[in-house]
Amino acid sequence: MSEQDPVTGFAIAVVREEGKWRCTTMESAALSELDTAITALRKTRSTGAVFGLFDVDDQFFLIVRPSPGGVQLLLSDSAAALDYDIAADALDLLRVDPPTDYDDDEVWPEGALDVLADIGLPAAELQVIIGEVDLYPDEQLQMIAQRCGFADELGKLLDTMDSITQ
Repeated sequence: MSEQDPVTGFAIAVVREEGKWRCTTMESAALSELDTAITALRKTRSTGAVFGLFDVDDQFFLIVRPSPGGVQLLLSDSAAALDYDIAADALDLLRVDPPTDYDDDEVWPEGALDVLADIGLPAAELQVIIGEVDLYPDEQLQMIAQRCGFADELGKLLDTMDSITQ
């Protein structure tokens, strides 16, 4: 996608502090610029888990989790790097080339499948969710939220966002 084309979807920062979850929207630029997303998440101060959930154009999702030693990323479909800058940037950061020969019915996740393992979502389960190609990215992210325990918070925020855009 070129910089002129608007990217739809959502960018949400998720924080778990003292056993409670909080979801907040991030600026829309975080959907198209990985550096913007990482910088915004790093500014989110918390003693607990902080990560971002990004639904980009209902095509793929990205999970970004900054840590003191760098950043963990999970891109649900590396083929998205052929059309979206944020996906290409994610693969660059992961030092992975985009696929050259791929099937539209198959997804090619790249990155840390264990990115949320410490908060209740093992890599194998995340792989199953990503493999559900009949689901849209927002539905997959809602499944992730359900499994980790912040589905109510995410649902309320998405409902609020939907009512604003309608």
